[in-house]
Amino acid sequence: MTQLSCFKAYDIRGRLGDELNEDIAYRIGRAYAESVKPKKVVVGGDVRLTSESLKLALSRGLQDAGTDVLDIGLAGTEEVYFATFHLALDGGIEVTASHNPIDYNGMKLVGAGARPISSDTGLLAIQRLAELNQFSAVDPAARGSYQQISVLDAYIDHLMGYITPANFKPLKLVINSGNGAAGHVIDALEKRFQQLKMPISLIKVHHQADGTFPNGIPNPLLPECRQATRDAVLAYGADMGIAFDGDFDRCFLFDHKGGFIEGYYIVGLLAEAFLQKKPGAKIIHDPRLSWNTIDVVQAAGGQAVICKTGHAFIKQRMREEDAIYGGEMSAHHYFRDFAYCDSGMIPWLLVAELLCVKNKTLEQMVKDRMAAYPASGEINSKLDNPTEAIERVRATYQPEAICVDETDGISLAFADWRFNLRSSNTEPVVRLNVESRANKILLDKKTNEILNLLRQ
Repeated sequence: MTQLSCFKAYDIRGRLGDELNEDIAYRIGRAYAESVKPKKVVVGGDVRLTSESLKLALSRGLQDAGTDVLDIGLAGTEEVYFATFHLALDGGIEVTASHNPIDYNGMKLVGAGARPISSDTGLLAIQRLAELNQFSAVDPAARGSYQQISVLDAYIDHLMGYITPANFKPLKLVINSGNGAAGHVIDALEKRFQQLKMPISLIKVHHQADGTFPNGIPNPLLPECRQATRDAVLAYGADMGIAFDGDFDRCFLFDHKGGFIEGYYIVGLLAEAFLQKKPGAKIIHDPRLSWNTIDVVQAAGGQAVICKTGHAFIKQRMREEDAIYGGEMSAHHYFRDFAYCDSGMIPWLLVAELLCVKNKTLEQMVKDRMAAYPASGEINSKLDNPTEAIERVRATYQPEAICVDETDGISLAFADWRFNLRSSNTEPVVRLNVESRANKILLDKKTNEILNLLRQ
């Protein structure tokens, strides 16, 4: 039995060739079908050059196991989520490596209702079956069908349901699809804006889908991936900039001056917007940075509920709490009406509407929150012994802490500052986040102290 290293905690990701290839994709299809026992599954793929061949191999595996396959073609992850719940299918699989290096690919798996399939909800069982590779002979008479379909119009209808077109005033928006999968959705939204006579002008950057990624792998979480969006915002005098990662399950926002707005403050902005429509609703947030979100939610009459970082945990907790919205500082935003799934399209539409309704710039909407709760942003450290390093930090600071939380890693809070330190679930790094109460000098001082301790 060969161990398949492409299976991770939340999804499938591996280097092309030895870790992920068409044979392995076929086995994953067979294993998914045998484990989940679906009658009908949707598949889609991002723009990577190997996504189409891997998707077809995956589809053959599903079909050979008796599962009918609906292929929506080039698609972002959330389009597979949407098709799964909108068409009431038994599951969905997106072939994508998101923002991983160019020689990687992967898959994101969901079951009925677009519920995530991760290591504690079925992914391990699929992995075992794929590794065993002992599937029954194919019965041609029982083989599943394959059909290419489109759900784009229905998906655009759904997205437009989150906003009120009449609220929009003239807006100029820069949209950077990063040569990823977002372009066709942006084009379809633009067409809908024109049909509804919404005064929105789109400036498209790196718009064409191109699996060679001529402008680099799209990951605007990295500062070096932000310049093109910033430059276009300034050059065109845009009201806001929007940039996506490869499968557009995350969007990143820039104000009219080209300033990058940390995802943490967008969580507060969207939470407030939802609570204005649904007073008293529950909002889910992760523990890495939390004071601003808690403050905003409580002031708006909502209930802030903390949850471990990671899409599987957030989605599950949202279902348990019937939360209207969930947000992570990493620019993942989750919506109850989107089957509790994350979307990179819904957030920017909502924020664009807020610009018009509040008649404020994005900078004006978040400036006070950024001043009230300045944050370090996530700082990653590759360490030889992460457990020992985390314990060193804990031993130094825990005796003086007024609150200790271990929802995800270790969070220690003090009167005027707090931090969260956690080992990554997906990479060999330790991630640090620090925030303070309106004290940037204290923030910088404590951030440097902890980093020095960590990296001894």
